[in-house]
Amino acid sequence: MLDIRYIREHADAVREGVRLKGEDAGRVAEAIALDEERRRALQKSEALKSRKNAVSADVARMKAKGEDASALIAEMRDVAEEIRTLDAAVAAVEEKLRAALLLIPNVPHASVPPGTTPADNKTVAVWGEEQAVDFPLLPHWDLLEKLRIIDFARGTKITGAGFPVFVGKGAQLERALINFFLDEARGRGYTEMAPPLLVNAASATGTGQLPDKEDQMYVVERDQFYLVPTAEVPVTNFYRDEILTEKQLPVLLCAYTPCFRREAGSYGKEVRGLNRVHQFNKVELVRLTHPVRSYDDLESMRGDAEGLIRKLGLRYRVLLMCAGDLGFTQAKKYDLEVWSPGQAKWLEVSSISNFESYQARRMNIRFRPEAGGKPEIVHTLNGSALALPRIVAALLEQYQTPEGKVVVPAALHRYTGFEIIG
Repeated sequence: MLDIRYIREHADAVREGVRLKGEDAGRVAEAIALDEERRRALQKSEALKSRKNAVSADVARMKAKGEDASALIAEMRDVAEEIRTLDAAVAAVEEKLRAALLLIPNVPHASVPPGTTPADNKTVAVWGEEQAVDFPLLPHWDLLEKLRIIDFARGTKITGAGFPVFVGKGAQLERALINFFLDEARGRGYTEMAPPLLVNAASATGTGQLPDKEDQMYVVERDQFYLVPTAEVPVTNFYRDEILTEKQLPVLLCAYTPCFRREAGSYGKEVRGLNRVHQFNKVELVRLTHPVRSYDDLESMRGDAEGLIRKLGLRYRVLLMCAGDLGFTQAKKYDLEVWSPGQAKWLEVSSISNFESYQARRMNIRFRPEAGGKPEIVHTLNGSALALPRIVAALLEQYQTPEGKVVVPAALHRYTGFEIIG
């Protein structure tokens, strides 16, 4: 969340940022009003506490001289009760203020283009050429049926729509991609983690899934746990309520997890095959970094993800997302999209995001400067490197042969143990 002091001092800029994201700018005024109420009650309480301390000293002196201090003692009983009332009021309004701040989105970075639709996103890079073939390219769902490496029907029987079963070389390909992505991340300096797949409400609030995206999450109601929508949630919360040293920064972490998303309202051809599923595998990169270098780290993380796509030989593009297409918590985001030749469309496979201090303030993750002074809030970043379903879809479509087989990219041979599917 945003610092209330920043909101107070830059109210117009915050309102404009909220408006650009398509959110309710009235929440800014509500937070400022609650903060003013909190500060008034706090100032009055502190003044009474100062008065109480001074009178307590007077009472002690009067008693030492044998003088009657009963009137002052009675007055201080009333003051103590008023202080208790004010402190309770401060606590109550602070709770309301935190709730209000959780509903104010992060403000877009100055380099983020304005806009409200995907058409306003800016293409900043394209890599690879569209392949020329002399046979009709099949969409991946037709290839999957022919190769029998993913079973959608039985996944629907076991669980429901959007829960495919990977079979044989399909399962081996998934495992190969996961291991390839993790090995590459470790080679780039990331420490691998194997986090829990269930998180509590505090963790989901820390990274911003709550209260903004609760309807997109699977909930274990009996125990009030949430299935992870991305490894970002448990990995970023690893250091919640901790103070790091400046020398520890940047912290680079990576993790593979299945991801669970309800994707409420999804329908039509956009969700056909692997385009959108409710459970999928993903390797996530997370960085906790010094505020002065977080935008350098954003570009570095983008390079980490792009390098994977290039090694797989897939054509892709990089989009700088406009303000209206940013998530609630993001200050700046790149989307990486691979070309799906069988569908003739771009498929998102990664988002690389800088949250600045927004998440870390919720999670109270700080670092202690080497030069001394108070601990400061770190900046957090994350990115998919990579999400598997659409990578698999594009890989199958791009590497298909006229016979309906699929050639495995050379980068995966040592992981799969085979070079062709079919």
